[in-house]
Amino acid sequence: MRSGYKKLGDFIKPVKVKNKELKYSKLLGINIDKYFMPSVANVVGTNMARYKIICPGQFACNRMHVGRDYRIPIALSREVDPFIISPAYDVFEITKPNELDAEYLMMWFSRKEFDRNAWYYTDADVRGGLPWDAFCNLELPVPSMAKQREVVAEYNSVVNRIKLNEQISQKLEETAQEVFNEYFNQSNNGKLIRLGDIIQIRGGFSYHSRNLAKGSSYLLGMGCISFKSRFLDEGMRLYSDEHPERHRVNPLDIVIATRQQSKNMPILGYPAMIPPDLNKEKLIVASNLYRVINKSEWSNYVLYQLFRSPEYLEHIKLNTKGTTVGMITKDALEDFCIKFPSVESGNQLQSELKSIINLIFIKRKEIKSLIIIKDTLLSKMTKVDPKK
Repeated sequence: MRSGYKKLGDFIKPVKVKNKELKYSKLLGINIDKYFMPSVANVVGTNMARYKIICPGQFACNRMHVGRDYRIPIALSREVDPFIISPAYDVFEITKPNELDAEYLMMWFSRKEFDRNAWYYTDADVRGGLPWDAFCNLELPVPSMAKQREVVAEYNSVVNRIKLNEQISQKLEETAQEVFNEYFNQSNNGKLIRLGDIIQIRGGFSYHSRNLAKGSSYLLGMGCISFKSRFLDEGMRLYSDEHPERHRVNPLDIVIATRQQSKNMPILGYPAMIPPDLNKEKLIVASNLYRVINKSEWSNYVLYQLFRSPEYLEHIKLNTKGTTVGMITKDALEDFCIKFPSVESGNQLQSELKSIINLIFIKRKEIKSLIIIKDTLLSKMTKVDPKK
């Protein structure tokens, strides 16, 4: 054991309280990013008395797929009331709350190094389960409660700033759409225009795994639609430079999801705009994205909001092809019609949307910087003197 470190098992114990009286019905699962979320499991006809109860301040984890996912889904309940989770999950609590703070422990669980260490101790099962004894033998530094709370306070100040920026970004997105909807709905003198007459839809690049991690280009896939702040994070990979130039995108270009990623994430036809700060990277789009070529006098700021409008999304819904994984064709996109006002009368709209969307990009950039700080604080936990 490393000097100053202690075994996790010295501070936790399993809790196995089942929902025998069917007192609780709120069912949550654990996201791989380590937070509780509404369960997507089909529980029709399921005996909910078998499900485990988790109370505020307790932890739950899924040790079954650590080897496969290279991460251990684990979360701390910050809910006001108890709820239930799958009987396959472990519930545990801290036995020495005067020596180990729950928020400090959750910080330790959030470290990438913790996941790598847990992966190292997985068993030979095809999914790589982590035995409970191995989990309890994992080590962590346990400084004084005063130091733990100091570390947690510094970390939470950054996390709360991230949440605030996310809330501001969400409000700005709603404001931009409201401005667009109000202007277009009031444009009685506009001209009905087919999208295909003012834009061109181009398909993305069909890649092969052998081309990955060989060049200086970044491959943009569905991640830039699903996770707006992750354009060049772990979802984006360096790619071979041997690709047609027509698949390259630039800052403020619009890309559209060609298919529905899953039934629980209906992002089919949804747009994303390339951030303006990505002006030094060479970006290409994968085949699961369409690139929008703007041939009109309208700015991409307006077209971006058009692709987020209720009328457009309803058109996508009615023209989706396929049953299991929905897809949208280029023709279906280009066949969408909407009444456009004159460009001259829309100058104020373009100016307002540009200001709002650029502010959203600023907030997203701040979020990315704060995430780096957050990860740095997590990595510094190993440098905390356990004797203080």
